[in-house]
Amino acid sequence: MSFAGKTALITGATRGIGKAIALRLAAEGANIVIAAKSVEENPKLGGTIFSAAAEIEEAGGKALAMQCDIRFEDQIQNAVNKAVETFAGIDILVNNASAISLTTTEQTEAKRFDLMHSINVRGTFLVTKACIPYLKKSSNPHILTLSPPINLDLKWFEKHVAYTLTKYNMSMMTIGWAAEFKKDKIAANALWPKTTIDTAAVRNLLGGAMLANMSRTPEILADAAYYILRQPSTECTGNLFIDEQVLAKEGISDLEKYSVVPGAKLYTDLFV
Repeated sequence: MSFAGKTALITGATRGIGKAIALRLAAEGANIVIAAKSVEENPKLGGTIFSAAAEIEEAGGKALAMQCDIRFEDQIQNAVNKAVETFAGIDILVNNASAISLTTTEQTEAKRFDLMHSINVRGTFLVTKACIPYLKKSSNPHILTLSPPINLDLKWFEKHVAYTLTKYNMSMMTIGWAAEFKKDKIAANALWPKTTIDTAAVRNLLGGAMLANMSRTPEILADAAYYILRQPSTECTGNLFIDEQVLAKEGISDLEKYSVVPGAKLYTDLFV
């Protein structure tokens, strides 16, 4: 599929993985709707919907910056309405926005539990629901959600059960949507990294510069997303992909260019 003139709505696209996917699709001529919260830059995080829009247009795409907190249904609907008004439709939805707290049950405050569920589960569900009427009208509609394969190994539950619940919920919704919307020819797939990715979450919350230097750049997920989203929606759906597997299928085995530090030992991501 050509992305020229196609419209992708990407949640949390101001930085990290979401922005990398936006820039990759923009380079192919796509219109990008940045549905994210940041309108003023946080020094620890970097980026706003406006700075991301400028980068997207410089990369060759058209951008619509929409301040949108996906915890609020009215903001979601406003972003979708504006996207359709501006670009006459939605062809791709990338559910990237997510909250993380790798805490045990006793350490997880109610507000953190609620935040993860309201963004990762409820927000992802409501954004998808709002986009479905327009995806049905697309010639090659795709939903791509950043969530992992469902691995029931106890080690993924015992240290952060609240977070695990929300990410597996995202993956279960993906499988459900693949079946529910098969008749409408809407593809629904999930994508997850084999290794940790150098993002603000890794640097600020998880392992700092040390873990970032054992990680890959977000561009590996952007390239994997590109290969998934260009597939015919009737032929590529219901998968919980790992980035390395997607690239291998495309004949890409040399992944060194994605390493933050060339030659460094890479750290395997959660759930893999």
